[in-house]
Amino acid sequence: MNRRQMLAWTASVPFAGTATARAGIVPDDIIGTWYRLALTLTRHTPIYSPPVASRTFAYMGVASYEAVASGSKNLQTLAGQLHGLSAVPTRDAGVAYDDRAILNATLSTLVKTLYRDTGPTGQMVLGRVDDKMNATANVGISADVLARSIIYGEKLAAHILDWSKDDGGAVITNMGFPETYDGPKGPQYWVPTNTFALQQKPLLPDWGKNRSFALTSIENCQLPPPPAYSEDKQSEFYKQALEVCQTGDNLTPEQKAIARFWSDDAMLSVTPPGHWISIALQIFDRDKTDTATRVGILSRLGITMADAFIACWHTKYTYNLVRPVSYIKRIINPKWEPLLTTPPFPEYPSGHSVQSAAAAEVLTQALGDNFVFEDQTGTRDGKKPRSFKSFREATNEAAISRLYGGIHYRAAIEKGQEQGRKVATYANALKMKVL
Repeated sequence: MNRRQMLAWTASVPFAGTATARAGIVPDDIIGTWYRLALTLTRHTPIYSPPVASRTFAYMGVASYEAVASGSKNLQTLAGQLHGLSAVPTRDAGVAYDDRAILNATLSTLVKTLYRDTGPTGQMVLGRVDDKMNATANVGISADVLARSIIYGEKLAAHILDWSKDDGGAVITNMGFPETYDGPKGPQYWVPTNTFALQQKPLLPDWGKNRSFALTSIENCQLPPPPAYSEDKQSEFYKQALEVCQTGDNLTPEQKAIARFWSDDAMLSVTPPGHWISIALQIFDRDKTDTATRVGILSRLGITMADAFIACWHTKYTYNLVRPVSYIKRIINPKWEPLLTTPPFPEYPSGHSVQSAAAAEVLTQALGDNFVFEDQTGTRDGKKPRSFKSFREATNEAAISRLYGGIHYRAAIEKGQEQGRKVATYANALKMKVL
């Protein structure tokens, strides 16, 4: 989506004075609008690499859920269940609130703060959407109820934002690339895979030290070492590298389409976590999912993907494994090139495999196995929709796409999925409904 498309996107948000505004926008529209704006801003905000995006979606999910839970007798708070989250503000008893105004104020505050580093066009779009949403979400509410609801929503958002400040990921400098980095040396270790000056150091090497959300211990999800590095043609490592090389040299049109569909590159897409948020939003709209279910799924989904990136990055920088393109060019074929651009950080495990497996387990628990859906995430970029018979089928395709793209060995894909499934058990264990 370019600048013109970004500005045109605001036309889809209802203006005050329309039939929608007079009737009052529903909470589901508020959730969808702010999340779709976040997806748009993600691809236009330079610091929004996949780990950073996953963090934002986690905080948006928790805030949305707490805003709805605050007015529900059937939902219980996540405070005390998520690391570091203290008791959230509560609504005053005996006075009226409006759920729409609370939800809108909460998400407005979150998105404006978390995307404060977006560029001028993003700021313009954010301001326009905020104005439109204030005009539509707050229609038909008495002045005192509206004021009370907005204050509460902003107070709730401030509590979530205060919680976020000391998680280790609140400040991103130099686009996430360290000024200095003293990594391990040797042929088995990561080396830069392009000539960009900024990317001669790996992305976010300390992200694995961040505070997790539901994951109790990184060590519980740590992976065994990848196949032992070797340049021997009979070794498992060489065989896996050769598989990447030969696969890339013999890709079918379908395999190329799969690799590009799931490429989800930073600054060119909504990123891998944004892709799964997009899938959830499409399903909600198709199935007219109720508000409580939407915020429940979005919170679990955001939490598990954020935890997945923390666990994955911890493992990546534990092993610092060399990328296929570096090994293949040095050992097998100096002229070889992968279909996709290799991202600037260590190889093992595959981040997309970890977070996609985690996302699939959350969605499977929430919506069931053998859940048929169509994914239209890439249609604005000219990618054809893809249909799946289950979330696990989709995550298997997302994972193997990294082999087709030439950026991961098979071990990183398969072990990455194992790690993602482990991570998901923690988000899936969160208690949300009052028993």
